[in-house]
Amino acid sequence: MQSKMKHSRQRDAILAYLNTRRDHPTADMVYTALKETMPNISLGTVYRNLSQLADHGMILRISCDGRMDHFDAVTAPHPHFFCHHCGCVSDLITAKPILLPLPDRTEFQGEIEGCHMIYYGTCEACISIK
Repeated sequence: MQSKMKHSRQRDAILAYLNTRRDHPTADMVYTALKETMPNISLGTVYRNLSQLADHGMILRISCDGRMDHFDAVTAPHPHFFCHHCGCVSDLITAKPILLPLPDRTEFQGEIEGCHMIYYGTCEACISIK
């Protein structure tokens, strides 16, 4: 679904920032980080550009449990873990790829464009403070 968008300095900065992160930041986290080097950037600009990047398939939007969206620059299929306690999202590293079977064509007549797997539970940091 990737397609061309008009060039934007703010969008380039957002994408560059996401490429340095593996903690799947929220829009607020991206805004706070970029505000240091781009004092005129607005929270609305960050939200709008993250949405455009996700809509164009350039980043992943990860929605968990009705909370804030998290964003990931790695668009290749991979599972994520969501902590119910602190709300963090992280990549779930597995020794073997996790493959889900495709639905039987007799049961599903639609067109599948992708799949996203999210595991839920308690992260290591939250377990250690219990």
